[in-house]
Amino acid sequence: MIPPGYERLLLGHAVAVAQTDLSQNVRRALVQADGTRYTLHEYAARQPSARRLQGRDTAYAVPLPQCVERVVIRHNRHGGLFGALTRDLFLSPTRAPYELDASIRLAALGIPTPPIVAYALSPPGGVLQRSDICSREIPGSRDLAYVVVQEGPGERAVALSSTAELLAMLARAGARHHDLNAKNVLLTFEAAYVLDVDRVTFSGNHDAVFEGNLARLNRSLRKWRDRSRAHISEKDIDELSSSARRAFEKPVT
Repeated sequence: MIPPGYERLLLGHAVAVAQTDLSQNVRRALVQADGTRYTLHEYAARQPSARRLQGRDTAYAVPLPQCVERVVIRHNRHGGLFGALTRDLFLSPTRAPYELDASIRLAALGIPTPPIVAYALSPPGGVLQRSDICSREIPGSRDLAYVVVQEGPGERAVALSSTAELLAMLARAGARHHDLNAKNVLLTFEAAYVLDVDRVTFSGNHDAVFEGNLARLNRSLRKWRDRSRAHISEKDIDELSSSARRAFEKPVT
């Protein structure tokens, strides 16, 4: 089912779902004026103004055709033990429709997450498909992994405080993120945003959600410390945990 405010684009090499007001821009990214057909990720990789963003795979911050506002386009891949085998192939219709639905639900619950502009699947009608996700770029943002590796103690303290509030908000909403790692927390000077929300499920057990998200993020921070010499100590992790717990347990007025 297509969410309100979105529409389906049926193309020869792909099927996409895009925000109605940007659907023609998405179409122009997928099918060039000369008839050349790209995936969204291929379109992004070819743009001279593209800014590379490194995660599990390379994502790109680019403008859509005839747009000033930039978006982030990433290609979905499997992780974990079977990632090398299954790579970027998912059972149709992949997890992209769920990610769009989850992002809309999170936004309605007041959880900061970059709005999804579009997703595209290829080949259309295949049992196994590849998917690209296009979301709005959050200007001036950087992920938590970058902050704990690259930035100073003042910036790290602010980032961890914002992350603690995000953990509390996720728990109050019953949103369990099963891959809440330091790359999936995006930070501005005002707030923390949650990324890759196809790994989010919803539960009425808010205490379990809080403990699960906190444990997953803390494991990730320790990995960044041990593998990349991130400036994150056990004291920092304990303070993050305590701050998040206080924010979660604070009565909502």
